[in-house]
Amino acid sequence: MNYSDSPFLVQLSFDQVIGELEKVAAGDSAERSAEARELLEEVGLHPELRTGLREEWQVLENAGLIRRLMRDYFPAVLSQNEIKAISLPYRKVVFNHTDRFRSILAAAGDDFEFNIRDFDEHQSYVLSCCLILNEFYGTHLDFGKPLFYDIPLANGIIKHYRILYNADNLDIEPTKRSLPISQEDIDLLMDNYDDLEMWKEKFPKESWILKGFSLMTLIDVTVENAVSIFKEKLLVLNSDNFQQSIESIFRSIYRIPDIRIGFTVFNQQKGVFKIADFGHKMKSFILSDQEEGCGEDVLCINSFQSLIRDKVFFAISDSEEYKRLNPDSPLAALLLSQDIQSFILAPVVKNDVLLGVLELVSPRARELNSINANKLEVVMPFLTDSIDRLISDLQNQVQAFIQEKYTTIHSSVYWKFREEVERAISEANAGQQNELEEIVFHDVYPLYGQVDIKGSSEVRNSSVQNDLKHQLQTLLNVLKEISQLSERESFLEEELQLKAFLDDLLLPLRANTEQLIHNYVVNKVHRYLHQLTDARLEPVIDSYFAEDEKETGSFHIFRRKYEHTIAAINEKMAAIIDSRQAEAQAIFPHYYERFKTDGVEHNLYLGASISPRRNFDLQLLHRLRLWQIRVLCEMENAHHVLKDTLPYPLEVTTLILIYNTAIDIRFRMDEKRFDVDGSYNARFEIVKKRIDKALLKDKTERITQEGKITIVYSSDAEEDEYLQYIRILQAEGILDAHVEIFEVEDLQGVSGLKGLRAKILH
Repeated sequence: MNYSDSPFLVQLSFDQVIGELEKVAAGDSAERSAEARELLEEVGLHPELRTGLREEWQVLENAGLIRRLMRDYFPAVLSQNEIKAISLPYRKVVFNHTDRFRSILAAAGDDFEFNIRDFDEHQSYVLSCCLILNEFYGTHLDFGKPLFYDIPLANGIIKHYRILYNADNLDIEPTKRSLPISQEDIDLLMDNYDDLEMWKEKFPKESWILKGFSLMTLIDVTVENAVSIFKEKLLVLNSDNFQQSIESIFRSIYRIPDIRIGFTVFNQQKGVFKIADFGHKMKSFILSDQEEGCGEDVLCINSFQSLIRDKVFFAISDSEEYKRLNPDSPLAALLLSQDIQSFILAPVVKNDVLLGVLELVSPRARELNSINANKLEVVMPFLTDSIDRLISDLQNQVQAFIQEKYTTIHSSVYWKFREEVERAISEANAGQQNELEEIVFHDVYPLYGQVDIKGSSEVRNSSVQNDLKHQLQTLLNVLKEISQLSERESFLEEELQLKAFLDDLLLPLRANTEQLIHNYVVNKVHRYLHQLTDARLEPVIDSYFAEDEKETGSFHIFRRKYEHTIAAINEKMAAIIDSRQAEAQAIFPHYYERFKTDGVEHNLYLGASISPRRNFDLQLLHRLRLWQIRVLCEMENAHHVLKDTLPYPLEVTTLILIYNTAIDIRFRMDEKRFDVDGSYNARFEIVKKRIDKALLKDKTERITQEGKITIVYSSDAEEDEYLQYIRILQAEGILDAHVEIFEVEDLQGVSGLKGLRAKILH
């Protein structure tokens, strides 16, 4: 018999059974002793049953005799009930099966081969060695993990069986090849399960004799095993093959080879069913091809009552009959259209909230019903917890997305908000009165910069004027055409006003001109055009209003070009500074915010209070200041490449404001954003708001110029520091060699500012 590598030399022996039979033969019971003597005579002709069978043909040759010899172990009355056979631990050779065992193997087919699940030759060898250690060396090595056979039925359903071995009739003996094992060896082996070569060295192949036999009993644990596998699959519910995996599990539980599984999410707030999308979309039979459906529209009265109101399962064993009795049921009609003849809908409920519906469907009537629906009780708690976990994960993702996209709570300061909220919740749970304390960060250094779109206001006004001229001229032509087609219509007053507006548009655009023209055109002229009912006028009027569509009409073409230009510049600039944030945060974690207006401006605040677990020093501030100049130069260079592709090739100006004093920032709950805290810190905000339009002192020239970076500061120390940065960038070919140093005009409430300006090399 081929057992592959093993420390055992196997001798399948029935010596102990024969010894018991000899006692019976010598006993007082005449009938039993006579039967025993007769069997012993036959056994005596086959001494190998005692000395040991070593080849498979010997087992087959003695199969009938072995069956008679083992009849006390295999009572005929239990042959249809027990799944039992003779085997040896961890070996594939199994024989002397009970009738029930034979019928299971017949259904599995001729190709079926015994393989213990998740059990390889490595495990077999090591566990065999552990048997020796426990038997001969007094160890208590626990290797009793559950062992399983997975045996298919003829229809493809997999049945799962737990394997139990009775080794009372096994003996282990050393051979001349066996090696002595010391306590040191045992300690070494206990720490080296994975080192198979070491085990083979200590227990060479066939160095011990395994003599006797064991009884193998199988217990059907299909449902329990399916539930265990189901729990494992639920850990990866969002995997691609989840649907197929759980269908095979439910097929084992229900013994229905083509049962299908669906799941539909229920949105409690909106009262609608939706396709479940946990990384991939799951099948929904109650929605079929719809993405979502209202609960009352999807379900019938009975299922609505059971699932949504009572939160209990709803089972129909015959869809055709149910449809006949409930002809208006949309649920029955939908399921029948999918060839579903019986089904179970089970609510997934957590804390009395309906999370969704598990759907079991069969193409045959009576297979699913209210009785076998109770089988779901063993799996529903695990499904409920998993769905609840996934929904919670989704809500966390939504919250994180909102946090990222719609609020200003940056990740660098999130810990402070979380700490404060946890404190407040803890006090509330303890019954204490509490109020959320304001979030303040003390002694942080601000860095401010902007890339501003030059001349954006003038270009916008020009775009508005061009669009309005085109619309007013077209509207005048429309009114004339209507007057020609219909003698009853006259627009003398409207034409005079429209011409007056056209004259106004020849002059620089005033603040209220656009709104004034819009209100007149919409509220008076358009309203009148909508009231005209003459069919001859419809093509003219419809053609006009088609041009007034904001997304496609020609009356907005110049404004669309302007908006596209501004949006493209802003997106490009924001993308660069956002992408470079990772390296800036690596220098030192800091609060970062940026804003899109007619350009992109940003604030950085860094200090020990924002990241208390990191050591902060001014050298880190200097590194971030150099980083800021590099990024702004990169943004200006990117715009230089971009501008030739834009509808309006607008220029940009680049500005950095230096503020060398640490300030405090406070989170303003009403505005949901950080702002400087206290009047003594307000100077920084005042300078920020006024500096970009400032002029050189005693000149009419703006401090910012296209193609140049401007750095505004107030002390000689700051000037020296930034001149060093400029020299670094000059050496790298980023900035031109010439640097301008100038004074800034006095601003309202601010004086004494200076500036550096250098050309950015493209």
